[in-house]
Amino acid sequence: MPFRAPLTNYHADDTLCLTDHKHTSSGKPLHPGCPGRAFTEAICACGGWGMKESGKGYVNESRKRHLASHAQGPKVLPDQLRVDGS
Repeated sequence: MPFRAPLTNYHADDTLCLTDHKHTSSGKPLHPGCPGRAFTEAICACGGWGMKESGKGYVNESRKRHLASHAQGPKVLPDQLRVDGS
């Protein structure tokens, strides 16, 4: 199972900023009634990584870098690769 670390946006009062709330690149709201994105958080399902910062792009790049650090699929042991029939 691949690990996931979804991005979640929050307002300054720690309430969830819904996905249909659109923002400028600096986090200013384009949705009426939205106070704006104050910070973005990502927590990996592995339990060993999480990040909470005001810059959504920084969190996203760090998240991608962390997810790439996980092993891709099961590791094969060298003795399972033998082709000599033993």
